[in-house]
Amino acid sequence: PGSHLDNPLFPHRMLHALIRISRSGRRAADPALRSFASRIAPFATTSEPAQLKMGSVVLERPATSEATNGSNAREEFLNVYAGLRQELVDDPLLGDQPPAARAWLTEMLDYNVPGGKLNRGMAVLDVLRALKGKGQDVSTADALQANILGWCIEWLQAFFLVADDMMDNSITRRGQPCWYRVPKVGLVAINDGIVLESCMYRMLQRHFRDQPYYAQLLELFHETTHQTSHGQLMDLITAPIGTVDLKRYTIDTYMRIVTYKTSFYSFYLPVACGLLVGGVRDDKSLALAKDICVRMGQYFQIQDDYLDCFGDPVVIGKAGTDIEDNKCSWLVVQALDHASPEQRSVIEEHYGKADEASVAAVKEVYRELQLERKFLDYEQKSHDRLTAEIEQQTSLPPGVFTLLLNKIYKRKK
Repeated sequence: PGSHLDNPLFPHRMLHALIRISRSGRRAADPALRSFASRIAPFATTSEPAQLKMGSVVLERPATSEATNGSNAREEFLNVYAGLRQELVDDPLLGDQPPAARAWLTEMLDYNVPGGKLNRGMAVLDVLRALKGKGQDVSTADALQANILGWCIEWLQAFFLVADDMMDNSITRRGQPCWYRVPKVGLVAINDGIVLESCMYRMLQRHFRDQPYYAQLLELFHETTHQTSHGQLMDLITAPIGTVDLKRYTIDTYMRIVTYKTSFYSFYLPVACGLLVGGVRDDKSLALAKDICVRMGQYFQIQDDYLDCFGDPVVIGKAGTDIEDNKCSWLVVQALDHASPEQRSVIEEHYGKADEASVAAVKEVYRELQLERKFLDYEQKSHDRLTAEIEQQTSLPPGVFTLLLNKIYKRKK
């Protein structure tokens, strides 16, 4: 009953089957299907439809598997956001929401979800293109699925950040006050974080429950959330606000924090989503991807710690604060492992203090220990090991991983 064309839950594969019927000139056996096929006939004149509409989400013809201009890729990705947001605001599960609730949800989503770099979300389609290889176009339906999953990752990221800002008592995020710092929000942000996570699962159900890999997607997002929350817990109890206990800052603790807090959701999650959409769903390939992505994420976070201290604030866009914020960073862990008794005393006296003299004293110890050179050596060795493993494995196209590795190698911000 009703218009299947306007039903966002109508399976994409059925849609393309009907497009093929329309192109071929064959007649569908069912009169209703014949009627529907005639409605989509305008899309049947090319190998893929120029534009499809699923509920509030509009599908433009996807770019080819060749490299896409960065600004265009971002614009294409952002175009999907508005439709997803509207689907959530109009969610029939919530009945006839009062205008105040709809307005709050719209503002909260716009404030917290689309404002970042979007690298995690856009990586899903990049992975799918890498699977297809050069010269092979990604179908409109697959591109849409990849971008919806990319936005699910961005919604998860927003949930993490809203909560993290409150735990850290942060002031700003992405150049604006943290959501909980907005006067009318305050502790309502706790519920907003829950809403952000629940929105992610609504989108997964709405757009993927008819897919054969739906259960794998649910497990992937549940496991990633659980792993990231463990990493956050380790971070909070290792370096609680107002307490400096450098005995807790060991390399094992540090690696556990960065692995669980960063690697799984920033690197493995986008890659796994792209693989699942692309038809790679076997345990062996996914395990290989997890192993490579986790080590790439570890390298990324160590790189981030280095840039916090030695990067150019003008290029990065902010001044690093890991020292004054008492962060369990790679630099302080290395310094504690290699410092002389005198140098360790300097770190113990000044680490976690916000005054400029204390920050300068700790940085001077870092320079004496040549930690900048130590990082550059680590970066090169990590890149070489990852590159070798990517090239030696035969389960997946190397581009699945090199597209991410090339973006972070020797980055300046």
